[in-house]
Amino acid sequence: MKKVLGALLLGATIVSAFIAYSMYTNHSAKQTAAIEQKQAAKKAEKKTEKKKKPVLKIEDLTYQLKDSRTGKVMKEFKPVHYKDKDVYDQEIKQLASELAKGIDTPMQNIKMDANGSLTGGSKQIILKEAELVKNLQNLNTKQLDVKVPIYETAPNVTAASAQGIADVSLASYSTRFRPSDTSRNRNVQLSAEAINNVVLGPGDSFSYNQTVGERTAERGYQPAPEIINKQLVMGIGGGICQTSSTLFNAIDGAGLQVTARSHHSKHVGYVPAGRDATVSWEGPDFKFTNNKDYPVIIKAYANVNTGVLTVDVRTSQHAI
Repeated sequence: MKKVLGALLLGATIVSAFIAYSMYTNHSAKQTAAIEQKQAAKKAEKKTEKKKKPVLKIEDLTYQLKDSRTGKVMKEFKPVHYKDKDVYDQEIKQLASELAKGIDTPMQNIKMDANGSLTGGSKQIILKEAELVKNLQNLNTKQLDVKVPIYETAPNVTAASAQGIADVSLASYSTRFRPSDTSRNRNVQLSAEAINNVVLGPGDSFSYNQTVGERTAERGYQPAPEIINKQLVMGIGGGICQTSSTLFNAIDGAGLQVTARSHHSKHVGYVPAGRDATVSWEGPDFKFTNNKDYPVIIKAYANVNTGVLTVDVRTSQHAI
């Protein structure tokens, strides 16, 4: 009897243990399944989010064009034609040109007064168009700021470097005009006064139009013959090309670097053929740069009594 009861008790224990194990196993399986189900749901949710998230395109973004000097926004730009290279390149070149027109400022050269002191002068400001175009060609979706490369260059002259600057002549050139032609002579005289005593340090640039300024009646310029399309016509400031041509021959003789020069459409009598430099306001300009490692000064004299215009490029004795 005891053996029977013992067997029954052992059987009951085994059954109970099995039932408990089965319940535990089922519960764990349900938990595991629930966890796996949640993980699968999260993965599906992430995939859905990725599908819903838009892909950024350069042509859909708006970029801030910022002044490289100050960081100030100059313009907002949307590169809608970015994928069409030819159209886009033309568009950004035009944009760079338009921005440059509002920025570029020629150097205003320093002058020396009657007391030997340096006066005036202002820096050259240039927007490097090619550099801006390159920046706009290399846009990305992570950086929406675009640098507008603007550079400033101040006149490279000091009181110390200009000491004795008129001591030695590097080159001088003279041309003649008729003393009787009073209106034309007045224009030659005014333009000579404008370039007289201009001082250029090493690397400084010179613009004839910028230095002489607009030729208007209000500024004293007179009507006189000038060459336009191979014809002599009357115009305010006729004769100033004699000053620019005389200046060209003097600076060329001094070995300075000519950067812009145009010829007249008709031969002029005051310089040999091919040795002229025509100028016109908002038109052809005569430009050069002091490529020496020392400063130079321009001396210009128009003697209306003798009819002689002389331009002399000078520097200090210790400079050469």
